[in-house]
This record gives sequence, C-alpha cells and structure tokens, in this order.
Amino acid sequence: QVQVVDSGGGSVQAGGSLRLSCLVSGITYSTYSVGWFRQAPGQEREGVAAIGSDGRTTVADSVKGRFTISKDNAKNTAYLQMNTLKPEDTAMYYCAADEKRIYGLGTLAQYNYWGQGTQVTVSS
Repeated sequence: QVQVVDSGGGSVQAGGSLRLSCLVSGITYSTYSVGWFRQAPGQEREGVAAIGSDGRTTVADSVKGRFTISKDNAKNTAYLQMNTLKPEDTAMYYCAADEKRIYGLGTLAQYNYWGQGTQVTVSS
C-alpha cells in the first residue's frame, strides 16, 4: 500500500523560507515521479514543481528562481525548498507521487497517490 506523507508547512513572514518534505512509502518501483501542488481558497489546485523518475525537474514560472524540488531516493523523500516566500504563495501544499514517468509538472489525474496536505501561510 502506497502512502504519501507531506509535512513542513507553517507560518512565515514574506521573504522567509520553508522546506516541505514528502515521504513516499510502499511504492514498488525504485524510481518514481513526485509533484508538488498547491491550492489556495477558492482557487484550483495548481502544479508548483515536479521531479521525474529520471531526476529531471520542472518548476512553475510563478515560483521559478525561488522554489527548488529535490529527491533523496535512499530516504524515499522528496523536498520542496521554498525561498523568498510571498503572500501569494499562501496555500495548502500537496505532494503527489506515481510509479510512471511524468513529464513536466504533470496533471492531477496523472498522480495516483496524494498526501494529506500541509498549510503554508505567508504574511506581509
């Protein structure tokens, strides 16, 4: 049974940093794709960053230069390092994973396994 547990959210002031973690367990393949999505109140869930099964990374234009995604296969954990946070980054952040290779950010439907979400709040 695959489980995805995301954590690391919190409240910070604008300009601050947070690192989100995504622990993936039970996945049978040695490599897998991981994506980070976020959803603000009243907004659709949008892709933020993704790392493919081949290690290639994709970052949304809205966070490019500020957010970095990485994955430690030995720890089955992916990370989203978020720097220079802005109030508009406030949202619930979700980690998603799948065994198949996903190109770019991928769509919501392409990821079969989702975390419960972790809240990020950035105050001005």
